[in-house]
Amino acid sequence: MSLSLYYALPALGSYAMLSIFFLRWPHLLHTPRAPTFRVRLAAHRGGSGELLESTMEAMENSMAQRSDLLELDCQLTRDKVVVVSHDENLYRQSGLNRDVGSLDFEDLPLYKEELEVYFSPGHFAHGSDRRMVRLEDLFQRFPRTPMSVEIKGNNEELIREIADLVRRYDRNEITIWASENRSVMKKCKAANPEMPLSFTISRGFWVLLSYYLGLLPFIPIPEKFFFCFLPNIINRTYFPFSCSCLNQLSAVVSKWLIMRKSLIRHLEKRGVQVVFWCLNEESDFEAAFGVGATGVMTDYPTALRHYLDNRGLAAQTS
Repeated sequence: MSLSLYYALPALGSYAMLSIFFLRWPHLLHTPRAPTFRVRLAAHRGGSGELLESTMEAMENSMAQRSDLLELDCQLTRDKVVVVSHDENLYRQSGLNRDVGSLDFEDLPLYKEELEVYFSPGHFAHGSDRRMVRLEDLFQRFPRTPMSVEIKGNNEELIREIADLVRRYDRNEITIWASENRSVMKKCKAANPEMPLSFTISRGFWVLLSYYLGLLPFIPIPEKFFFCFLPNIINRTYFPFSCSCLNQLSAVVSKWLIMRKSLIRHLEKRGVQVVFWCLNEESDFEAAFGVGATGVMTDYPTALRHYLDNRGLAAQTS
């Protein structure tokens, strides 16, 4: 054995043992963070499988099912009103080929009478309420309900308006910043640093890499929520690639990488809630909770509530 191996092997062995030790007992390195609220049932786009997405009627229905979190996407109108809308362009939702930002709030069109549920292809939602809702209306109607606000584009004015609304309605601790883009998330954090953060895509990859390199127990984690797709739904209800072969491959690889109980348990102990999206079938609920997820994001809050109640999986509060 060479001299370098003589020293390197014991060092690597010690490092691996320490990493495994602190992976299981992270509180010895990091101060535990008690959650302000816990998420078992999160309503995607306000519960877009049961009623028209992002409408007040859908939100009311989700709250009737005791949802712990309303998941929202926001856009800014021409007259600077923050509205709840997944798309910037209105064509899919209303048939009008205009951007939200090109119209005043009062001129926004109604939603179509039916909309396809994105994560349940071939299924359509209907509803009597077809009006687009202001974020402020939701803050007034559900003052203490946690909400996740996702920022799709790099719109600094939209970010500032949301940050100000959250402060005005004293919702700093129960309104989550969400964005896939790291640079956008930096702007969100700067606009209101008191709001909890969720992982961006790049930060999610960094956590996975750190876990497999054994670094995760030793690095700080400022985020409090990990909204992650469930690999089981790839090539079934979620198609990230146009090529079916790539979807099949990504399903296998991502399942191997993500569905690790030790990873999810460690994040939970560090104060990070792991919520899998967007799950609309009982088998997917089982898969998510089976690996220790905090909660599930769904288009069908009634179905998930039925599942949770039947298994005694009530939301836990701090």
